[in-house]
Amino acid sequence: MGCGAPAFPQLPVPSLLPYPGSAPGTPAGTGPPRGSEWERVFRQSLAVPPHGRRRRLPPARPAAFCCVLKHLGGAALSQGAEYQLRLSLFDATYHHFFGRTWRSSLRVARAAPSCLAKAVFNEAIYFHTSLNHPGIAAVVEVVATTKKEDGSSQHLSCGFGVIPLFGSGSEVKDLAAKDRVLKLYHGTPRALLHPRFQEPMEKNKYLTVMEKSHLQYTLKPHQPLETISHLLPENLPVSGLQNIPGLLPVCGDTSGGLQKPQLMKPVTCYLERLSVCLYPSLEEFEEELLDLLNSDRLLQANAAPDGDGMVVRERRLHVGVHNGLCFVQAPQVAVLVPEAEAARGGCMGVPSSGARAAGQALVLRSRIHLSEMVPHPAFGICFQLEYVFCSAGRAGGKALAGSARSEAADMRSVRWALWSPELAAGEADVVLPLRGGARRGPCQTLVYRAPPGSRSSRKGKHMESGTVRFRVSTDSEEHVVTAAESLCKDRDELVKPPTPAPGLVALPTTVASPRGPGLSVSQLSVSPPRAGGRSLVPPGRGSQRDSGITHLEADLSLPDPEHCAGDQLRALPFTPLQVPIAAVGLQAGSSHTVLSRASLARLHAAGFPEILDRNQEPVEISEPAEPASFSLQLEEADPLQGNEIILQFLAFGRDAQGSGEWTWPRTIFLTFQFYRFPPVTTPRLQLVSMEGGPGSRLAVPAQLLVRVNKDGTPSTGLPGLQLKYMVDPAFLRAGEQRWFLRYLAEHSLQIDIWDGDSLLLVGSAAVKLEPLLRQGRAAVRTHHELEVATTEYEPDATVMGQEALRHGALRPLGVHVVVRGRLHLCLANVGHPCEDTPGQLPSPLLSRSRIVPMPDGAGNVPAGSWVSLNAASGARVSRARRLVDVDGELAAALRSRCPEARVAPPAAPSEAAAARRRKLRCMALVRQQEDAGGGRMPQLTGWPEQRARHARDLQIIDAYREHTKAESISQMLSQAITVTRTVHAVLGTAEFFEFTLKNPYGIQHTVTIEVDHPELSVILDPREWRHFKELTKSVTPVEEEMFHLRDDLRPQVYLRPNETVRIPFKYQTFSADPAVVAAQGPAGLGAGADTAIHSLGKSGAGQTKHIQVSFQVSGGKPIALLRVKVEPQPHVVDQTFRFYHPELTFLKKTIRLPPWHTLPGTPVGMHGGEPEMYVRCSDPDIICETKPMGPGEPQDIFLKVAGGPSPQIKKFFVAIYTDPWLAAPIHIWQFYLHSLQRLDVSCTTGQLTRLSLLLRGTPAPRRVQAFTSHPQELEVDPDGAFLLPANGIQDLYVGVRPRRPGGRFIYLNLVDVESHQLVSSWLLCLACRQPLISKAFEISLPAGGGRGCNKRITYTNPYPSPRLYFLCTNRPDLLQFKEDSFEVAGGEVYTIGLRFAPSQSTGEEEILIHINDHEDKNEETFCVKVLYQ
Repeated sequence: MGCGAPAFPQLPVPSLLPYPGSAPGTPAGTGPPRGSEWERVFRQSLAVPPHGRRRRLPPARPAAFCCVLKHLGGAALSQGAEYQLRLSLFDATYHHFFGRTWRSSLRVARAAPSCLAKAVFNEAIYFHTSLNHPGIAAVVEVVATTKKEDGSSQHLSCGFGVIPLFGSGSEVKDLAAKDRVLKLYHGTPRALLHPRFQEPMEKNKYLTVMEKSHLQYTLKPHQPLETISHLLPENLPVSGLQNIPGLLPVCGDTSGGLQKPQLMKPVTCYLERLSVCLYPSLEEFEEELLDLLNSDRLLQANAAPDGDGMVVRERRLHVGVHNGLCFVQAPQVAVLVPEAEAARGGCMGVPSSGARAAGQALVLRSRIHLSEMVPHPAFGICFQLEYVFCSAGRAGGKALAGSARSEAADMRSVRWALWSPELAAGEADVVLPLRGGARRGPCQTLVYRAPPGSRSSRKGKHMESGTVRFRVSTDSEEHVVTAAESLCKDRDELVKPPTPAPGLVALPTTVASPRGPGLSVSQLSVSPPRAGGRSLVPPGRGSQRDSGITHLEADLSLPDPEHCAGDQLRALPFTPLQVPIAAVGLQAGSSHTVLSRASLARLHAAGFPEILDRNQEPVEISEPAEPASFSLQLEEADPLQGNEIILQFLAFGRDAQGSGEWTWPRTIFLTFQFYRFPPVTTPRLQLVSMEGGPGSRLAVPAQLLVRVNKDGTPSTGLPGLQLKYMVDPAFLRAGEQRWFLRYLAEHSLQIDIWDGDSLLLVGSAAVKLEPLLRQGRAAVRTHHELEVATTEYEPDATVMGQEALRHGALRPLGVHVVVRGRLHLCLANVGHPCEDTPGQLPSPLLSRSRIVPMPDGAGNVPAGSWVSLNAASGARVSRARRLVDVDGELAAALRSRCPEARVAPPAAPSEAAAARRRKLRCMALVRQQEDAGGGRMPQLTGWPEQRARHARDLQIIDAYREHTKAESISQMLSQAITVTRTVHAVLGTAEFFEFTLKNPYGIQHTVTIEVDHPELSVILDPREWRHFKELTKSVTPVEEEMFHLRDDLRPQVYLRPNETVRIPFKYQTFSADPAVVAAQGPAGLGAGADTAIHSLGKSGAGQTKHIQVSFQVSGGKPIALLRVKVEPQPHVVDQTFRFYHPELTFLKKTIRLPPWHTLPGTPVGMHGGEPEMYVRCSDPDIICETKPMGPGEPQDIFLKVAGGPSPQIKKFFVAIYTDPWLAAPIHIWQFYLHSLQRLDVSCTTGQLTRLSLLLRGTPAPRRVQAFTSHPQELEVDPDGAFLLPANGIQDLYVGVRPRRPGGRFIYLNLVDVESHQLVSSWLLCLACRQPLISKAFEISLPAGGGRGCNKRITYTNPYPSPRLYFLCTNRPDLLQFKEDSFEVAGGEVYTIGLRFAPSQSTGEEEILIHINDHEDKNEETFCVKVLYQ
């Protein structure tokens, strides 16, 4: 083997390495301990980053690979020589090597008798990359090792090969597990850096292939590597036998630990009392740093001193866990403050120079929680100190947060440190030296220089870079204390740095800080926790006795240690025995259509848009016909087959009996889905009051719905919202017109009403669609007034005997239905004639044939080789085309011979253009002859070169034709036996068809049927075949025992000579296409309803997929090919369920099915009593099942769903069948599972319980506001809109005062008030205790109205000193106090004035009177039993 070039050096290139050729370890005080495991791993993993343009692209999903280099063989190998393989990543687009080179061990080449030499490696390399571009490849270099005369080794590069990783579409290349052969090129991989190197490599004249030499390898995706991507950085090839810090070593496994990686168990550790000391002092260090920065600013601006200096805006500390290769998680970012400021509990801004002189340390006023630490010697905790600066002149000379909101910030890293701990139970105090200067660190940033040894600071004598001090512990039980207790303990022990007072805490965040000059100071500052409104933290609550504030030290994400140990799941908020909930949903019969003349007059005066028929005449409001009185024959005989469905939303009003526990919305929006049209999310609609409501009997008049402009103001146009749906039979499938009419007759439209500001669900309403049936009329219009109700589930629904499980018990325990309001809307249906459009092809949906014929093979022409001139006539007239116009590869090969034609391939010239160029060329030759003179023809020097070029092109064409002849013939033969069938698939509905298969041979054959998609299957059971033929009314025969199953479960059918059979197929999918089931709900408001007219022809079917079916005889020869084209279609949603559940937990629900004969779509006249029901779910990861019960027993559907992280919304569908073959569902239910952050609150009725929530900012600053579902029982601070800084953290204080005992749910949303998007969401699980009743009273009042009644009770102060008391009650609608608070002297008696409101109904009510002290703790509770007679 010719080994001439020197060995290709290890990539990254040595000049780019930070420590070229250095031994492990760094000088003391500037790095980790000499010879530490982290230092060794860190130095060995230094890599060159990708090209700068690649890094600026948005990151894609990483692709993981496993490459096994098996053996190297060929004539160029020398017997007994040692060889080594090296693998590097290369970007061919930018001629850039990146990552780090992997090296194999040395192997000796050996040759067997009469065989070529071979070097066996069998080494696996694992790596992952997110640069999914066709230009990304892996370069393998072959290196030979020889001995010099002095005995040292010399590495010589012998050749290299290139392995492409991605295809032309940036997808992972089609990789098979079989071995591949890599051809090698002469020379070194540095040839790829040559500027004349061009792709593709096979056609590059500068690369020469090594004959009879190759490398055998395999390359395949390796999904298990994605589970450890947080431990292994991208673009770093590693060996399978290499130990990755954080993974368990695999003993005895030759494939290595990366084949099936197993993570080591993490250990949670806490860092407390963290402080940073900078020498000689904090003031002198910052002054020197600011002077240097100001000088650098003036130098870059080439300006004279202007008097403006630099000031410190913020001091940050990045803390993260590093395993020597990369950060395990994004480092947490915490804000440091000077010690003096922390001691006096100052503001969040930067103190003045005088304040800084008092304290010479930076302290962290909260603890650091690291849950990703692993007891491995290569794991270390990295600290990076970062300063944020701004100009003092533009900031007005003040370094206060928020004084220069629009100013760009300048961030600089000044120090860093790393600590490799030996984790053990208990506590330890750690002191680490800080490092700086030109040293490679884990943060990959430039760091401010360290003090040199030859000089000191201007005013100090210290040479140190500073220290970081903290206390580390791994005992989690210690950290369940409150912030006030830690503060008290620190002050008693006088431990530095002190912990500040609660409520003003710099909270760490797990989101990495954004970098760059484009970040404004407003994004860096942390807003005060109390931005407005009454604070929930009263003064004087800092003592240990009164500490009731849960702060960061008591992690809210951790469960109660008494009920959870280790990694156990939290208890679900319901009992193990699932009480079934009713599946009947909302009652659509509660709509009121009879309106008074006064109500109709008010609606007409409001100015809603008129609904016009096809003659542009107004449609009168009519009363719907009696239920079940429609005639299907009358609808089908209607000449106006086109239906224009109009939904007009008019007004929304409060219910007269509605509860006052929730806030009436200011704006609303609606979500629903009509038929199989895409789901609709309407724009925000503002509620505008009018004089008198449409419903005169309502206590609160209904408010008009008005659209909202982009600036938040109500629109001045016509009120209401009108949507139109065009249902044209031309766009319906075969027989779908009858389905649509039955849908209108039997189904209801469910509408969800949402609060447009809080994004909380107001309620749901249902309206029957039967009034939309015109029954021969030109147009119909009806008005409806719908009850908007919401369903509330209690966390713990106790089962009382067998009452909840008896037949017909559709009203389970623990479920409350509350009516919130009434929605006014108009339904209209305008008929249109269905006229065929001239020149329009018939819709493919109209084909009723279920039989797919087999092609005869005559007249099939390969696509692209012929151009039909008269497709409409019976004769086939075609014109031949040039090979260059047909085959792009041949055109590219011909262009590669002509360097000047590489820029862009010219278009195929027409005959006229070619004739014109030929005439121009002849004219040029004639003029050249005339200019030469003397009648002598000039010599044409260009013709020999042109003839030679044409000869070369002909040789290329001839070679290309010989190369592609077999493939072209095979493709033509395949097209001759291929039949295409289009299937319009609907979720859960089976599409049945038969394929006519004929044996073209004169001998018998056993045909094997291969299908490449699991959703398409052959019907093997003759009973199922017969069932589908009865449904489709097919008259073809059914053959018993037609198929035979092979060992691989592929069906076979025996065919006699020239015999024809029909193969039954069934396509059925249970997976919802994302393009069809677009998400709807409160995650954000869409613009889907801005389009006024929706059509089924434009309803956007999902992505089309193709399925190949092959019918093969012995030897794998196909006799027929079936190509099934699947076009997904939207489906009908019959009912919608919404569940709110804690995040990352399982939802277990049992839904009771109503009696089968009440379900719409159930076949009439079924024999054998109640049929058995079957269910299927669209998500295979969800457990959905039903069990057959005895005769007369109800059936329940059991669901078990894994919830995701908050605020994720999981959407899935459940199809219900009554036939065992699952032909068509009778019902399709839609489920939404809202995953919320869970917060367990233990409280007492009538007593205020305070807690705090941690808000984490998004990458951009937002104006947010907190909204709650029960504002009378839950109050927040800030109670208005406030600014959430980018990547910052802030406390949201919450006060809970429940009114009734037991368990319940309260929802809390954090909403962006500008974009109306949901930022965060919480689920508060309340466990309310009943207080002790100290006194009981009884009173009788008349029912049915009146003025109420005034009463008095007395209360004696049991304390010797004066006390202030507050009064509250659980029924503020029935009881009001004369004074909400009173002060009484010690031992004195005070008279409390009560006023009882009248009740409209008779009965008995228990009203509690809570007397609380000045801290809102319950002192006494009185019970008043009121008898309304």
